[in-house]
Parts: sequence; structure tokens; C-alpha cells
Amino acid sequence: MDPEFLDRELGPELHWHPVPRPSRQPLRGQHVSLEPMDADTHADGLYQASHGENQDPRLWLYMNYGPWEDPEEFRDWVRANSTSEDPLFYAIVPTGQKPAGQATYLRIDEKNGVIEIGHIWFGASMQKTRAATEVIYLLAKHAFDDLGYRRFEWKCHARNQRSRNAATRFGFTYEGTFRNAIIQRNRNRDTAWYAITEEDWPAIRTAFETWLADDNFDAEGKQIRSLGDIRSNP
Repeated sequence: MDPEFLDRELGPELHWHPVPRPSRQPLRGQHVSLEPMDADTHADGLYQASHGENQDPRLWLYMNYGPWEDPEEFRDWVRANSTSEDPLFYAIVPTGQKPAGQATYLRIDEKNGVIEIGHIWFGASMQKTRAATEVIYLLAKHAFDDLGYRRFEWKCHARNQRSRNAATRFGFTYEGTFRNAIIQRNRNRDTAWYAITEEDWPAIRTAFETWLADDNFDAEGKQIRSLGDIRSNP
């Protein structure tokens, strides 16, 4: 087909080439590391973070699995998922602390440069911390800057308002809701879709880095400017 016709009707050719899949390597930040999940290294800490005295009672509500009553069953689940390539599971380890959460890359489409994050939970000690925000920054930065992906997705149960608020805070754009998308826990799930594209990423990256900087926090560790304010008023 005539290239000039294609350019006129569909836009200019991208000269695109497939990008690499994420490998099983740690992603390290100032406040947290994402380590490829390993049962012997992470299972005990993850179980305590998600099943201990201070567990969040809503932690598993929107997951297809959990909680576990037996730590050995949980260890077996971690061991099984530690070899998965898609989803690619990471244990979230705050600097100098025990594992306190998990996150994954999933639905990895290197041909089209699209990658999703999900299966995310933070234990009570990590929620609303700099480390929690840095987790999303590290995943996005690795996908866009190191691997060259074009699109970074976040999807969640449409009734999961906490997840939807988080997606908005992190700079994802809401793109719509897929009704009757799947069955989850034997109930209907409508799925809300959010994404960051490569065009969005430079400004969002700058906002993350400005928010995470030490000078954005007072002596008590409280933020001076919110992430949304930084994006709106760079």
C-alpha cells in the first residue's frame, strides 16, 4: 500500500521495533527495592505483612486469591509464582526492613510496547509512605526508560475506589470501564482501565522525582507539596 496514503490516513510510520521483556533483576530505589520473588527469602516476611496483627482487612478483597490461614500454603503459593514470567512477581522490600508487599508486571506485550502492573498490595507499614510511591515510579521508569515501552497500564475492579484513587494520584489517565469484564470470586467484575503513555511519561517522571526529593518533606517526614499539585503546577 502507498506509504503516502497510509501516512495521510493513519499518521506517520513509527519505525517501531519490539522491545525486551523485563528480566528477573531487582529494581532499587532510595527507599525501597523490588526483588524478584523467592519463597526462601521473602515468604515469611510477606506472610507477616499481609496476615499479621496489623493486617489490612481489605487487602485481599479485590484479589482472586488469599488470604491464607496456613503460612506453609502461602509459602507454596509464593514458590509457584516465583518462577512465573508473566505475571513477573516482585517482593517489595523497604530499605533496611523486611518484605512488606508485592507487585507484578503482567500482560507483557513486547511486540506492541504495552505492559501492565498489577497484583499490587502494600502491608500496613508501607501504606501512604514514600516507599509506596517509589514502587510505582521504579516500575514505570524501568518500563519506559530502560526497556522502551510505549504504554503502561493499570486496571482494577471498578468498585475498588482505593485503587482508582491511587491510579489518579500516580498520574494514570482513566480510559473507561469494561462492563462484565470477568468473574472474580464468583461475582461480576467491571474493570476500570487507566494508562500512562510514552508522551505522558516525561512530565509524570519529573513530578515523581520532585515529590520524592528530600526537600519536599519537612523534619517530621510530611510532604510539602502533593504529587497532584506538582503535576498541575510544575
